[in-house]
Amino acid sequence: MADSTLSQIAATAPTESVHNVARNQFLKALRRSPKGLAGLLLIGMILIGAAAAPALAPYDPAQQVLGWRFLPPVWATGGGWDHILGGDNLGRDIFSRIVVGARTSLAVAIIVVALAATIGSLLGAVAGYAGGIVDNLIMRLVDFLLAFPFLLLALMIMAILGPGFWTMVLALSIALWVNYARVVRGEALRIEQMEFVEAARSIGVPGWRIVLGHVLPNVIPSVLVLATLEVALVIIAEAALSFLGLGVQPPTPSWGKMISEGRDFLYDAPWMVLGPGLVILMTSVGINLFGDFLRDFVDPRAER
Repeated sequence: MADSTLSQIAATAPTESVHNVARNQFLKALRRSPKGLAGLLLIGMILIGAAAAPALAPYDPAQQVLGWRFLPPVWATGGGWDHILGGDNLGRDIFSRIVVGARTSLAVAIIVVALAATIGSLLGAVAGYAGGIVDNLIMRLVDFLLAFPFLLLALMIMAILGPGFWTMVLALSIALWVNYARVVRGEALRIEQMEFVEAARSIGVPGWRIVLGHVLPNVIPSVLVLATLEVALVIIAEAALSFLGLGVQPPTPSWGKMISEGRDFLYDAPWMVLGPGLVILMTSVGINLFGDFLRDFVDPRAER
């Protein structure tokens, strides 16, 4: 029993050591990167706000009170701390709707990026490793979808399927997976020429096991960097679709829907648009800053 335990420790020690070294290098690089720290701070604020939304929101986001209609924010004349960001045209508390709406926008972004990354990575790895007609079929489909702008393709799909949360998730996932397929295919073409893949192929390891066990694990860093950057893209796309009335439907609060509802009152009550607009800006800037840091950490040659 003792010999078995010692052998297990000896076998796991090198792996744990590698993981510890990688973690320490990441934390050291993060401490030295102002943009990485700033991005992580902004992302942390948004995530904490979304996670603690029920506790942070002082009112029900769907509650309508006649006396709260067009209530000014705290910094304007007539405003108060009871309604920090004021009220909207229907008498709902804007701060509560922004905090609860963070859950909707972040949920859409995380689900879409996860689906697109999974589908695109699998197809890209298969295309790069298999080559031939499989590669041609997958990449011609990628080229066809890339011929349409990202948001236009999502709009076309939603025009056919109709508005709604899951329809928007499906449309954005279909429009986004091609980016992962291109990145992973390029990495797969490079990895399949390496010695460990040639060795696995020479001893008769099936192609699907090589893709899952050797190709995909080695493209994870590139996929994570791309996914981090595209979370911001999906948040902006969700806001745009909700602004057009094709995304999340009332009474569920959404940042894009709030901006859409406030555009008709932009001159009389600009705070209706200012709050959700600034939150979208903060989230996008934070994610892009942290994603830029991740890209430089994974591939220092790309640092500018």
